[in-house]
Amino acid sequence: MECAGRGSRTPCSGPPTRRCHRCRAVSYCSVSHQVSHWTVHRKECGRFQQQMKCADVLNDFPFSFSQDATQIQETRCSFFIKHGIHRVGMWKCECSCGTSASSFDQSRLIRLWNLGSPLCPCKGPLSPITRQLTSWKEYYEWRCIPLDSPAAVLLHWPLTIYWAVQLVTLESMNSETSNELRIHYLGPEKEMLQLAVFGELRALFPGVNVHLDFVGPEIPHHRDGEKVDLYSYAECDLIDCQCKCPIEKDSKGLTSHNSQAITLQLHAGCYHDHFEELVKDSIPHIIIAPNAGIAAYMSWLPTLNLIKEIKVPAVFSDYCEEASHLAARCITSATGRAPKIPIQLNPFRQPLQVEGSALFLPCYSNCFLFGM
Repeated sequence: MECAGRGSRTPCSGPPTRRCHRCRAVSYCSVSHQVSHWTVHRKECGRFQQQMKCADVLNDFPFSFSQDATQIQETRCSFFIKHGIHRVGMWKCECSCGTSASSFDQSRLIRLWNLGSPLCPCKGPLSPITRQLTSWKEYYEWRCIPLDSPAAVLLHWPLTIYWAVQLVTLESMNSETSNELRIHYLGPEKEMLQLAVFGELRALFPGVNVHLDFVGPEIPHHRDGEKVDLYSYAECDLIDCQCKCPIEKDSKGLTSHNSQAITLQLHAGCYHDHFEELVKDSIPHIIIAPNAGIAAYMSWLPTLNLIKEIKVPAVFSDYCEEASHLAARCITSATGRAPKIPIQLNPFRQPLQVEGSALFLPCYSNCFLFGM
């Protein structure tokens, strides 16, 4: 946490221990910095106050570890150490001391949950989805995972895709194309080390061949065009689990590739630069941009205008309500239209508080959703 008045004419006098008594969302190092920053903060204080009132709702998760995971005092490192998953497998870049962005260079698929079989969805579901899932509790019950499993910390990626698809009406998915779902997924970062977790889309969209085009500047250029086919789920760490033998065999004992596929293809660069190449074969059913940071990056402007022109439903997420509010204003300013999907809480947000936020507002990866 840093002083909200940092950058004033005088340097900070110490740690920011003095919080705004109205909103409780920002803090200052001194009375003088609080007074000098008031001309700026007064425009946002009331909004922050309303957002802070929702803190209990945002922090409400069904997991046995929820109290630890939602406290800013609990570091991500200590959380992962408690669960024995610190800097291993797909968890490598989930904490501040984890793997750096340079590790995205590796093309080897990390397949391990580093969890025992009961704690992760390493195999197919016992029963198909019979109704829409609307909470982590419902998902865990369906997948027969105990509520002490930290798997949701990674599963929020495929579950956010699942929920985004529920939010939009996919008119292009008619009876002839209902076995295919094409998604343009914008701005992946740490997902590059967690690609295997997207195998969970096999369970969430049974019988559907899902094709995700990952597009973003964080994708290394030497991986541009790389294709990954997921015919199975990420594996647990038990040697004798059936998840270690995922390849299907036909009646003659030959490897069969007729099973449902989740196909990921990587594209290095900005979406508006790759769009013509991406739509040569078909238009996407939906565009998804997790933790988009629309208000923070000018590079979003041509992409927003492109999405407006092609009229493909697009769902964005951000870490907190304030970031989503600023993003919605940017969308309205850039396109002349307010977001079609209003800002709303994502039931499948990551259940682990984000570290290093400049505000005391509750922040979670993929916390709020909105869309065009």
